[in-house]
Amino acid sequence: MLEELNKDMIEAMKAKEKEKLTVIRMVKASIKQEVIDHKREENDELLIDVVNKQIKMRKDSISEFEKAGRGDLVSKTQSEVDILMKYLPEQLSLDDVNQIIDEAFSSINPSGMKDMGKIMGEVTPKLKGRFDMKKVSEIIRSKLQ
Repeated sequence: MLEELNKDMIEAMKAKEKEKLTVIRMVKASIKQEVIDHKREENDELLIDVVNKQIKMRKDSISEFEKAGRGDLVSKTQSEVDILMKYLPEQLSLDDVNQIIDEAFSSINPSGMKDMGKIMGEVTPKLKGRFDMKKVSEIIRSKLQ
């Protein structure tokens, strides 16, 4: 996926797609920052983590822009999210996520909210980068109550 990111950056330069180029450069800068700050290896897992953070930041911004009535910024930021989504693995459907969560429930047999961490630990490797983990947490919380 890192190779794809570099290839897309070159294509965006050639096609003079400023918005796409800006987003890709932001991702590459964030990856380099993570490598320097946390001494992480530059790989696809790091790319997924960085892209997820970038998407989360932009979605938070979109909700704030909507509150302020700034439709122009909402559409610009949403197009950036669309560009970033290309660099994530194929997203799972809600049914697939529920199935994975149900499998974790059957293997762990939780007795209450105190087992939330165990279940999250079980499903996170399977779902990270493939579904919004905040929503996963909400689904598990509702099933535990």
